Parts: sequence; C-alpha cells; structure tokens
Amino acid sequence: MHPDYFLLMGIPGLESYYLLLSILICIMYILALMGNVILFYVIAGTSSLHQPMYVFLSMLAACDVILSSSSAPKTLCIFWFNAHAISFDGCLTQIFFIHFICMTESGILLSMAYDRYIAICFPLTYVTTLTAPFIRAVTSISVARSLIFMTPIILLLWRLPYQQSNVIEHTYCEHMGMARLATADILANVVYGLANIILTSVVDLVLIGMSYYSIVRAVFRLSSVHARHKTFSTCVSHICVITLLYVPAFFSFIVHRISHSNIPPYIHILVANLYVIVPPMMNPLIYGVRTKEIKQRIWIMLSW
Repeated sequence: MHPDYFLLMGIPGLESYYLLLSILICIMYILALMGNVILFYVIAGTSSLHQPMYVFLSMLAACDVILSSSSAPKTLCIFWFNAHAISFDGCLTQIFFIHFICMTESGILLSMAYDRYIAICFPLTYVTTLTAPFIRAVTSISVARSLIFMTPIILLLWRLPYQQSNVIEHTYCEHMGMARLATADILANVVYGLANIILTSVVDLVLIGMSYYSIVRAVFRLSSVHARHKTFSTCVSHICVITLLYVPAFFSFIVHRISHSNIPPYIHILVANLYVIVPPMMNPLIYGVRTKEIKQRIWIMLSW
C-alpha cells in the first residue's frame, strides 16, 4: 500500500533559521544556474573549446543544472510556503534524478581523469585516443550505467508497503530516508544501496586515484620544476571538483548507516543539501577562474 503523498519536514531543529537558510540556498541555486548555463554556452559556442576536456566539462555543467533543480526549488517551497507535501510518484522521481545525475557526474569525472592521464602520460596519442566517437561511447556508457543501477532502487522502493508514517525528516526525498518509512523488511534496499555505491562511486574513485598516481609519477619525472608545476596545475580544477562531489556524498552515505544519536539529524540534512547545491555552484567558478580560455570568453561575452 502506497500513501498518496509524503511530508518533507525540512530541517527539524533549525526552524528559526529557515529564512536565513532559504536566502543562502536561493543565492547558491541562482549562481549554480547562471554559472553552468554560461559555462555550457561558452563551451558550445566557441570552436576552440571543442576539445575532450571541455566537452566533458559542458556535460558536467548540464548535469549540475539538473541536480540543483531536482532539490533546491522544493526546499525553497518548504521554507517559504510551508509546502511540505510531495506525491508518492514525485518522491520516487526526485530520488531517481538526484541519484541518477550523481552517478552520471561520477562517470564524467572519471572520464576527465582519464583525459588528464592520457594528456600527461601519453601526450603523443592524445588526439588519436580521445576522439569524438570515444567521447560519445564514454558518455553513453556513463548514462546507461546510471540508468541500470538506478532502476532497481526505484523498483525496490515501489514494492515496499508504507502503512504508518508518511513523514520524511528532510528537505528532499532520499533512498534510505524513504525506505525507513516502510512497514516491511528493507534489507534488500540496504544491501543494494551499499553495493550500488561500491560498484559506481567507489570504483570510479579508485580508478581516478590510479590515474592520478600515474600522473604524479609522470610529473615528477620532469626535470624542470616549472614544467612540473605547469603540468600538474592543469589537474587542480579537476581535483577540487572531485573533492566537492565525493566528500559530502560519502559523509551522507555513512551517516545514513550509523546511529543518529551520534550525529544530530540536522547536520546530515545540511550536508545533504550542500551536496546537491554547492558543487553545481562551485564547479563553473573553479573552472572559470582557473581556465584561461574560458575566462577570456566569459569576459568577452560580458563586455558586449
């Protein structure tokens, strides 16, 4: 039996800070939308930026728009209009898009790490390796993987009966947050959720780590200190984006699986909100500031 709707209660314990939090989230959401739309427009409209790294970056920008839009508007409605209700299907849809986009972004970050690995370790094969068909194949695989891994989560949630509480102490729907309301055994959800993150994000992070291990070895083989600095500086933006995505994601995942008596629930909810709004806001700023070509094109566009 499924309820007609769930009630998203926002951030219990921080009700007196809703106005301040809503202003911060609104500003970050607007910056995320503007930054990623501008970044996507600049890359798509500049032929000199139609290179693998920037193509992956434009994909990341598109994902960031969807990710932030999957949660921020509903959060703001809760804070401003007390619009706590979300339909059962709406909750499943929100869970699907948030997790789907996060998995896809993880795949894109892995592709960007591979791009840096080839560019630094095998520069002579870069043009012949990262071709347009290769990029399309990598993108298709990343999207297909996200779809394959997310579909069972939605089916596992849909099969559960929800005959008691329909109150979710959060600002948006989450897999385990929704599963815990079920009046049936959720072991399958717990096990699949753990396997899911291991087979996607953890595997991606391990492969990214292996790429950077090879990159660091290649950089330290360079004789000039200036050459080392210049080569590794091309990876700094990517490392920052990886940190922004994975650190709050793993924190949120771990908190869901330990006793809530150890960490106040509002800490988890705040981190979960930062996880879906801060990376989309910061990614275009990081690449816009550190990438000379993008920064120049943005200045040209703004000076019209």
